[in-house]
Amino acid sequence: MTILDIPCPLITIAQQTRQAASKLALLSTEAKNEAIAAIAQALESARDEICRANIADCEAAAADGIPKPLYRRLQLDEHKLRDAIAGVRDVGKLADPVGQIQIHRELDTGLILKRITCPLGVLGIIFEARPEAAIQIVSLAIKSGNGVILKGGKEAIRSCEAIVKAIKQGLSQTAVNPDAVQLLTTREETLELLKLDKYVDLIIPRGSNSFVRFVQENTRIPVLGHADGICHLYIDKAADINKAVAITVDAKAQYPAVCNAIETLLVHQSIAAEFLPKAAEALEERHVELRGDKRTLAILSHIKTATETDWETEYSDFILSIKIVDSTEDAIAHINQYGSRHTDAIITEDLTTAKTFIGLVNSANVFHNCSTRFADGFRYGFGAEVGISTQQMPPRGPVGLEGLVTYKYQMTGDGHIVATYTGANAKSFTHQDLV
Repeated sequence: MTILDIPCPLITIAQQTRQAASKLALLSTEAKNEAIAAIAQALESARDEICRANIADCEAAAADGIPKPLYRRLQLDEHKLRDAIAGVRDVGKLADPVGQIQIHRELDTGLILKRITCPLGVLGIIFEARPEAAIQIVSLAIKSGNGVILKGGKEAIRSCEAIVKAIKQGLSQTAVNPDAVQLLTTREETLELLKLDKYVDLIIPRGSNSFVRFVQENTRIPVLGHADGICHLYIDKAADINKAVAITVDAKAQYPAVCNAIETLLVHQSIAAEFLPKAAEALEERHVELRGDKRTLAILSHIKTATETDWETEYSDFILSIKIVDSTEDAIAHINQYGSRHTDAIITEDLTTAKTFIGLVNSANVFHNCSTRFADGFRYGFGAEVGISTQQMPPRGPVGLEGLVTYKYQMTGDGHIVATYTGANAKSFTHQDLV
């Protein structure tokens, strides 16, 4: 499909978004913060309407037999909505990422170079379930001066419509044109959005690994995101048992439907006999199904056998695979082979071992003595996140405001020409950094 084949309504929407974004990019920090405050207030005023819409979405999804992990992501109760609105206000308190001078350099007298941060332009956000993602993303987009085209999953259509309606009502009272925020509602529009490389500068998919891979393989627009959330927790031989059990339960069972919950537990062989029975009891109290390798089954004979497929699976459910390893090096090798470079953690009181683990595990988030569930933009103090990136190039990990800006080089001279600095009598550059 070429851009000429894309239905006019979607092109019109994209053009409107880009036009609104171009004006948003020039707004002051104060004006953007006022818009963010108006969004938070509008969402609070529409709280009942949003919750009713979400209940209707959940009922319809349950009738359609939606998978349990997706259903949990879809649910938006008063507590989740409250936290999402708090995240909006937190974004308003953050420093403006736009207009930051990264380089200020004199190349010669009167010839000044600056590198200054600026918005990306228009973001295309495609997400399954999880309607609160729309709230987080819009607040970050406005603060970073970007327009945003949202495409929620069909299971969350009522919730997203109620959320975006409130957001647009809030923006209508501010300097930000409500056209800076758009919502698409059909699968066909998703495919069309992926072709809009003339109008959309970055695609951020949030959803299952198969969904994210589909997006990555079907667009020429740069994609930021992660396809898998296969996270590991390694219990070292020098781990504090009680600490290890508590963190294991939190990392798996606190909210298993999210991408930063662990899917595989690695245990050092010298501590396995003491740790595993206690951990299994605590996990099974939370209704977690355990699967283990042969050595694990020798200690926990009642659990299922783990296969090669288990090490490669993101369950997003109350299922945990367990493997006993001989050393920290073996744990690191397993993680680097089967992990998704999302979040991995070690539990140990040996600081040298922890340093080795953190240095050699190639993941966006690597933790010591804490739950993988902390891998989150809100918990990092970013206010919110547009998603988590596991790519090697930045931005990496939870992507907040800093991941939604780029930069441009600006130069000011006074009749300067390159010929002055070439040839036999070339003048030298001063290349002096300015305060």
